[in-house]
Amino acid sequence: MKKIILLIICLIAIIGCTPGKSELFKETDSFVESLQTTYDSYGLLGGSEFAKTTTDSLYAITPIGRLINVKILKVVGNEEYEELRQVLENHYDGDTRVNKVYICEAGTIMID
Repeated sequence: MKKIILLIICLIAIIGCTPGKSELFKETDSFVESLQTTYDSYGLLGGSEFAKTTTDSLYAITPIGRLINVKILKVVGNEEYEELRQVLENHYDGDTRVNKVYICEAGTIMID
């Protein structure tokens, strides 16, 4: 019985966390798709005119060349960026359009 309760709590926590990133996934997916269908590149200086911010103002997504930059718009530590990197890496696992998800020197996430 305790295992079932623990399992239910874990499932609720997982399901509860997913909607918060659904808009982030929607926006990054849109940029990944556009680099396959619409744009060869967003240019050397980046596509700042194409930049998106999630409605919760937590993430900024900006295409730069053939990369997609994801920045957390609040002060966070390296742990939060590593967690976001892992979440995005899991999201794009098996997607042949994405080569790598990594933390760049500027401290933001890049989707290649």
